[in-house]
Amino acid sequence: MNRVRTQGRNWVRVISGEERPAARLVCFPHSGGTAAAYRDWSSAMPAGTQLLAVQYPGLADRIREAPAGLITEIASCVGAELSLLDPARCVLFGHSLGALAAYETARVLQAVGRPAHGLVVSGSLAPGQAHGGAMHRAGDAELWSILRDFGGIDPSIADDQELRDLLLPPLRAYIELTETYRPAAGPEPLHCQVRCHYNTGDPLMDPARVEPWAAVTTGRTGVRVRPGGHFGSLSEPSELIADISEVLLEGPALP
Repeated sequence: MNRVRTQGRNWVRVISGEERPAARLVCFPHSGGTAAAYRDWSSAMPAGTQLLAVQYPGLADRIREAPAGLITEIASCVGAELSLLDPARCVLFGHSLGALAAYETARVLQAVGRPAHGLVVSGSLAPGQAHGGAMHRAGDAELWSILRDFGGIDPSIADDQELRDLLLPPLRAYIELTETYRPAAGPEPLHCQVRCHYNTGDPLMDPARVEPWAAVTTGRTGVRVRPGGHFGSLSEPSELIADISEVLLEGPALP
């Protein structure tokens, strides 16, 4: 089952898996990313798991909506929808902007008594370290060129002026969310395992500003480093998916 469906919810989309799973993986896209980008992960999911992905407003089938105004807004909305699902082991994964949204969602879930089993992030500086960038203030042509060089723009649409004009406003809005994000002062730490992935060729990464991910939880932490650019983990995701699956499978055996 590879077709994304909404199941009557606005933010969380079911990609694949059974309706009453023992475990769920919830994926949070990067700025400009869509829920449909995770369809290809379906075949790699462990048995007994359900694959979900978040669709941000302002993109894909929500293109007519205004982009989210805060990362905590994303977390609040997604956390509310996840809390309505039957209890199951839940692992949150996010890339870049999605990593911060996944972290904030983990905080929401913990606060309502539905704590995440694990948090896996990639391509993101730690909370409290991610602010300060100026990419969102670049002119349209410059911003589009930067995103194309990062690998965030499909080459088949890179020269399409009409698509550029349609996609740039929400892209800029979500980049601004990342570059201006500041976590709450003195937040309650998470208690789940946290694993962080980053690529050595990613110009947005600084190892010293990635390491503080370990401070967001009282649980076990780990860092995985490999060559590649900002989207390296997503363009060749087998190692990333294997690591996420390991977190999904930890604990009582799945049926």
